[in-house]
Amino acid sequence: MEKQPCVYILSSAPYGTLYIGVTSNLIARLYQHRTGSVPGFTSLYAVHRLVRFEMFGDMEGAILREKQLKRWHRQWKINLIESENVHWVDLAPSIGLPPLLRDGC
Repeated sequence: MEKQPCVYILSSAPYGTLYIGVTSNLIARLYQHRTGSVPGFTSLYAVHRLVRFEMFGDMEGAILREKQLKRWHRQWKINLIESENVHWVDLAPSIGLPPLLRDGC
């Protein structure tokens, strides 16, 4: 996947801890989250399952969307995820990353 602005939502498990981020390289960023190479929230709480992502034509639009989603109530975020991913399937394999192991890493 070539570099393209993207907003993404990670989850620790279905209905688990959520994380919303923005990046210009989704695969590289997911790899960082999954390997814990960048310490922080996602490594601390094992938030590694890609449950939604939205591509944008420019970074400004992606950042605005990220800020919008971060202000949303939790239930709105869950509804958004389930509008296209009702079973909270890890979407990372669909973009070229290996599936998660059972422990979420």
